[in-house]
Amino acid sequence: MNSHDVARAIAASLIIFLPFGAHAADPDSQAVSAEDLASASERIRQTGAQLQADIKKARARIAAQQAKEEADRKREAERARLQALEETKKRQAQEAAQERARLEAERERKKLAEKAERERQLALAAREKIAQREAAKLRAAEALKQARASSSIKAFADEPKPSKEELAARQQAAREKATEALRKARASSGVNVF
Repeated sequence: MNSHDVARAIAASLIIFLPFGAHAADPDSQAVSAEDLASASERIRQTGAQLQADIKKARARIAAQQAKEEADRKREAERARLQALEETKKRQAQEAAQERARLEAERERKKLAEKAERERQLALAAREKIAQREAAKLRAAEALKQARASSSIKAFADEPKPSKEELAARQQAAREKATEALRKARASSGVNVF
């Protein structure tokens, strides 16, 4: 409702009820003087002006309250937005830290696996080398045993006794055979000979 309409309605109601109030106050006076009408009219105008001023104040208060509430809503929305942004950043930082930790753990696990594999390979190579050396030693021992057996003196009396030259030749042949067997054994184990 418009403030002018409110003021007119109040003024009209005052004008309508004024004669009844005047009659109730003074039943003997039948006529309303022009001065009474002018003062009543002035009071109605003042009341209307006061009502308009009150309505303006009320509207201003309502507008100020609405502006304050709107500012509060905006402030609260901004605070909520900043809090959500901060929580998002914090969550992203935590996720990034977890990812870094996971990658670091994966790298460390790979390093340990590679180190274990290298150690296993080295141990296997060392075992193979030891086995080759043992095999070479066995071959050399067998060759030496055969060389000794071929150069040994017969214990039977019915066999003719070899001469010193023949005995020296047999020993030389046995040494050469043993040296050749030793050379082959060392060559198979990877050890350089002479």
